[in-house]
Amino acid sequence: MRVLITGAAGFLGSHLCDRFIGEGHEVVGMDNLITGNPDNVAHLFGHERFRFIRHDVTEFIHVEGHLDGVLHFASPASPVDYLELPIQTLKVGSLGTHKTLGVAKAKQARYLLASTSEVYGDPQVHPQPETYWGNVNPVGPRGVYDEAKRFAEAMTMAYHRAHGVDTRIARIFNSYGPRMRPADGRVVSNFIVQALRGEPLTVYGDGSQTRSFCYVDDMVEGIYHLFFSDRVEPVNVGNPDEFSVKELAEVVLEETGSESRVEYRRLPVDDPRVRRPDIGVAGRELGWEPKIVLREGLRKTIPYFRRLVEERNARARTL
Repeated sequence: MRVLITGAAGFLGSHLCDRFIGEGHEVVGMDNLITGNPDNVAHLFGHERFRFIRHDVTEFIHVEGHLDGVLHFASPASPVDYLELPIQTLKVGSLGTHKTLGVAKAKQARYLLASTSEVYGDPQVHPQPETYWGNVNPVGPRGVYDEAKRFAEAMTMAYHRAHGVDTRIARIFNSYGPRMRPADGRVVSNFIVQALRGEPLTVYGDGSQTRSFCYVDDMVEGIYHLFFSDRVEPVNVGNPDEFSVKELAEVVLEETGSESRVEYRRLPVDDPRVRRPDIGVAGRELGWEPKIVLREGLRKTIPYFRRLVEERNARARTL
């Protein structure tokens, strides 16, 4: 197959490029590098089955040749990014989804939207099944990301119903692993970097809010299975093992061997109290479930951040 992956230089997008290349497919990676990092796909530059295009997907998209698939992963995806880039986040969820769907329609390609568990907002149903419509504050600061993805889902289904585009929607729950940005504001990367630097781990609220963390290899496996499935309606992709943020902090301190303390700060507006996917649909229709538990995933992730921290410290010593 020949596929277009937007957000290719981002965390999940770059791992997805690796997976498709590894399976023998051809990948056109697209990214405007606002939050993406070209180092994430540098190892693919020069590969005969990889081409990189620097482009903003909210503008008209032109890709020469045929495409069998379009996977739309372009978007700021961490609180730091979408709070700092609110309008860009809304545009990539609306205009970017429209443009990428247009490419899929023109090329008669299968389309996969990277949606998010944030469409459930601060959920009143727990765990969250795909049938739950969510509890989102559309005018709150987090609404720029939540509503961008909700609109993207609606647009994707509209193209499926009105134009017959073969669509897939992945509702991605908290994922982590190598290639996350050290300062992207996501809790796993925050805690690991703070622990490695000997800084306090910043826990917002009392730390009782829960999240379900899925290691990147499991996440990419689930997305890959979804792309090749027949499921049109949204599918939760995530790890149902639920941890409080305070529990995560304790595990990170143990796995890094850090003596950092935990520092509590005020809870951000509309921060979800709970988050756990019901992955029954993924199990039944994709034959997928995550295999990597939190401690194992952290042990695969910490060396990546340790190297980044050591490189930064080395540069600082030479200045």
